[in-house]
Amino acid sequence: MLLAIDAGNTNVVFALFDGHTLKGRWRIATDPRRTGDQYAVWLLQLLQIRGVERKAVDKIIISTVVPRALHNLEVLAQNYFQIEPLIAGQGAASYAIDIDVDEPRSLGSDRAVNAVAAHAKYPGDLIVIDFGTATTFDVVDFNGAYKGGIIAPGLNLSLDALVGNTAKLPRIAIEVPANDSVIGRNTEDQMLIGVFWGYVAMMEGLIARMRAQIGRPAKVIATGGLAVLFNEATEIFDAVDADLTLAGLAILAERSDT
Repeated sequence: MLLAIDAGNTNVVFALFDGHTLKGRWRIATDPRRTGDQYAVWLLQLLQIRGVERKAVDKIIISTVVPRALHNLEVLAQNYFQIEPLIAGQGAASYAIDIDVDEPRSLGSDRAVNAVAAHAKYPGDLIVIDFGTATTFDVVDFNGAYKGGIIAPGLNLSLDALVGNTAKLPRIAIEVPANDSVIGRNTEDQMLIGVFWGYVAMMEGLIARMRAQIGRPAKVIATGGLAVLFNEATEIFDAVDADLTLAGLAILAERSDT
């Protein structure tokens, strides 16, 4: 089995693949200080609960946008699974795509892995939206080349800034507003309208501009925790693929055998 590890700015996601089948998924808050031993205590118990023996894991691949977390994840793989892990974008797990931007080495591994998975799963020109700590918009052309994109503040990051820098505004839950009105009748509704419908307007506007610049029809693939939430409020998504990054890691791991 393959253990795929995606370390983001907010969470580290561990996913277990049996062939192409996703058998389990677990997440823990990202903390660069968490040691390999601490990861092991947590993860091995979860595998045991799922009925998976440690020795069933025969390959591990890691993608991280948090450089300080990488060493401890490598220690987890080496000391507790006796496996030298693949690192996304390096060696046998190289992306093998054209990264057509000014500074290719600056592209985050999560965005490159998303590009790999999106091109493998969906034909034609693509715009991949990933809702994470930041929201990223990435253009992948019909040949699978990464052509660039946009980085915007994530929805929760925007809300944190709004609440943290005002004296009286309360913290609210992110949810689909009760109706389509954009004229709020109380403070909480006005905040939700500003954050939620403002974000929808931002996405729709940027997607329209990106499609115009691409000059060809482009499918929009959404991934990340808030993709399902926004899918209820807009028609810009052609597909919602919650496990796109994990699928990309599985593809890189499989290619490493060839």
